[in-house]
Amino acid sequence: MNSWNGSFVNMLSLELIRTDPDLVRRALESRGEGSSLSAVLELDTQRRGALSQGDELRAHRNQVSREVGRLRSAGQEASAEVIREMRQVGDQVSQLEEQVRSLEQQIHEILFSLPNLPLPDVPQGSTEEDNVVVRQWGEHRVFDFTPLPHWDLGEQLGIIDIARGAKLSGSRFYTMFGAGAKLERALISWMLDLHTQEHGYTEVMLPALVKKESLEGAGNLPKFADLLYHDEEDDLWLVPTAEVPITNLHRDEILPPGSLPCSYVACTPCFRREKVAAGRDTRGIKRVLQFNKVEMYKLVTPESSEEELEKLLDNAEDVCRRLQLPYRVLQLCTGDLGFQSAKTYDIEVWSAGCQEWLEVSSCSTCTDFQARRAHIRYRPSAQARPQLVHTLNGSGLALPRVVIAILENYQEADGSVRIPEVLHPYTGFTTIPAVPSG
Repeated sequence: MNSWNGSFVNMLSLELIRTDPDLVRRALESRGEGSSLSAVLELDTQRRGALSQGDELRAHRNQVSREVGRLRSAGQEASAEVIREMRQVGDQVSQLEEQVRSLEQQIHEILFSLPNLPLPDVPQGSTEEDNVVVRQWGEHRVFDFTPLPHWDLGEQLGIIDIARGAKLSGSRFYTMFGAGAKLERALISWMLDLHTQEHGYTEVMLPALVKKESLEGAGNLPKFADLLYHDEEDDLWLVPTAEVPITNLHRDEILPPGSLPCSYVACTPCFRREKVAAGRDTRGIKRVLQFNKVEMYKLVTPESSEEELEKLLDNAEDVCRRLQLPYRVLQLCTGDLGFQSAKTYDIEVWSAGCQEWLEVSSCSTCTDFQARRAHIRYRPSAQARPQLVHTLNGSGLALPRVVIAILENYQEADGSVRIPEVLHPYTGFTTIPAVPSG
């Protein structure tokens, strides 16, 4: 590769696009994406043509330079015509280099906008209505009273205050007090302990602000710039999920033989400028602009990717099972996949007060999509050529919806809320008592 095009990278494999454009086109169409593959292929043809011309001109220049050197050794000078020709060749090479850089930038921008390709076993479909329920666990609790939604229950208990959150920061922010704040903190500590002590993850503490390159590597920029919070003065971005900084822990690295899988878990605040339809999921704390989330993340070999996704999913389900929260697992269809994902399972818990399923985890394999963007590779053996890793991520789990499910499913007729048994050592209490009326 010539030094002047060595920085060229692509997000989807350009080789795959060249060799099987129909496969890539069909895969993108299954996601509802208007494909720009024809433009990519045309630009790539022009780029390779310019590279070939540059190589030919360099070879000619080198040949003439050797002849000029031979003449000088013999005490002779090259003709003015030869010198003029070499200057023209140099100018042509410079123009071709600039043309290649321009073409690479155009290809780069198109490829950056294209999502990952769905794996073959992902169900075909265009909306969330086409997602497939894989399994369901637990029975819905039968109440002998009408269970309250968390926005009423939390207010009565004095543990959730949405009005004060709005006073501090605007709509879709909230505050928690006393046992409510302790419950969320206990959940985070317990989930981190479970994942590190029993599921084999290494805990990491991460910045909540990252550089643009980190969001590009994880696949959030440039596609979702309008959904992110940006500090323009320092050009730093608030993380939408811990997936972003964890992806970039090993950016531009080649991991040594035997180092995979790498399994990380972290809890960070998450900041998202989500745009939703007026009135949809905006009551209570179901869909807010800042929330905490425990994130599981794996870097694995391509051969183990499918098995590791199932393990990741089971780790997330294990949290729900131990909390005794009824849940279901859905496999997302092609049209509902996230931008980076090649295959995704969602876990939804039943919430008795809202009378609906709430997503608390999304477990995905991104295959080599993020690794290609972030240049994360590994060596299968000491002498082997570096290969791209596969990256997987999953919520383990996301707050505050777990808090919602506990409050609504564990509430009692007198207005109190029982605490799941696994949390007792972390909360220091077994019940959030009802506040006496009057």
